[in-house]
Amino acid sequence: MEIKGKVHEVGATQQISETFKKRDLIVEYAENPTYPEYIRFEALQDKTALLDTFKAGDEVEVFFNLRGRPWTDKTGKTSYFNSLVIWRINAVAAGAPAATPAYAAPVDVSNAPGEDDDLPF
Repeated sequence: MEIKGKVHEVGATQQISETFKKRDLIVEYAENPTYPEYIRFEALQDKTALLDTFKAGDEVEVFFNLRGRPWTDKTGKTSYFNSLVIWRINAVAAGAPAATPAYAAPVDVSNAPGEDDDLPF
């Protein structure tokens, strides 16, 4: 999945255990500029370094995976958590035109030579 927005905040790298680290990125997503959304992404392990060059206000395109998992507390109640895990992030040049989508070449659907078409149109 991917989304474009503006960096709101880049968190510090958190060393969760000896072998696990993560870093948060908050992106302001303004599909409706009147009511922007602030979306939290996670960069894990070696991907934490991807965020080193970004700062608040940068326009970015974030590529991420949606992950979910259950967690059961001591009383037996199960809750579900979602996370958006970054696997790539690109800077977006301000005022850059949107990429033109690539389209497949037109296909010739006409009859083969010598083949008669009996359709009335």
